[in-house]
Amino acid sequence: MEPDALLLAALFFAAALLYSSVGHAGASAYLAAMALVGVVPETMRPVALVLNLFVATIVIVRFGRAGHLPIRHLVPLAIGSVPMAFIGGSIALPGEIYRPLVALVLLAGAARLATATATDDEVEPHGVPLLPGVASGAGIGLLAGLTGTGGGIFLTPLLVLAGWTGTRAAAGLSGAFILVNSIAGLGGLVRGGLALPPELPVWVGAVVGGGLFGSWLGAARFSILNLRRALALVLVLAAAKLVFLP
Repeated sequence: MEPDALLLAALFFAAALLYSSVGHAGASAYLAAMALVGVVPETMRPVALVLNLFVATIVIVRFGRAGHLPIRHLVPLAIGSVPMAFIGGSIALPGEIYRPLVALVLLAGAARLATATATDDEVEPHGVPLLPGVASGAGIGLLAGLTGTGGGIFLTPLLVLAGWTGTRAAAGLSGAFILVNSIAGLGGLVRGGLALPPELPVWVGAVVGGGLFGSWLGAARFSILNLRRALALVLVLAAAKLVFLP
């Protein structure tokens, strides 16, 4: 196995651990890791989405068992996001568009991580309203499909800031949202042909291990705030590499 493949396995494990602790599957960090080692854009999207499937499933089970998955609120979000994620996944963007777009996604992930607080949200949630939920899901789903992410880095702060769910419920709900969007995005990619690297099984094993541990920490309310902020710096560096380096 190539040294870069082993390095990616280690980075993917760390990303899955950190992201699953807050209900995310880690696609933006997987994209960052692949950008850092020079993986071609045609491979980045499908690999990130496949890894998302495994980690998001683990997040759903962990947070669901802990009582942090209000699945009824997923319906309006999924109605809007699933078809748009499929459409986004079927669009092949040229590198000069794809690279800065992914950079923006990485910066958004960095902002989310850097501004995260250790205080849990105890306010009474309002629930996800139908029309705003569908509209929000559609916008996030399209961006998720275009970039090869599940959209959780955008959904979680929206749910909390809008008062639609509490923080822990937002994490669990984001896991379910990421799963359906990743499936839809992969469906769109399959239409144009899907080539996955032979190292993928090793990377899947890495993210499963990280996801199991990270989601357990998250459901148990264990704070890894400083580590998330360190990861935010990595995302910023990867975004800069995408924009400024060939």
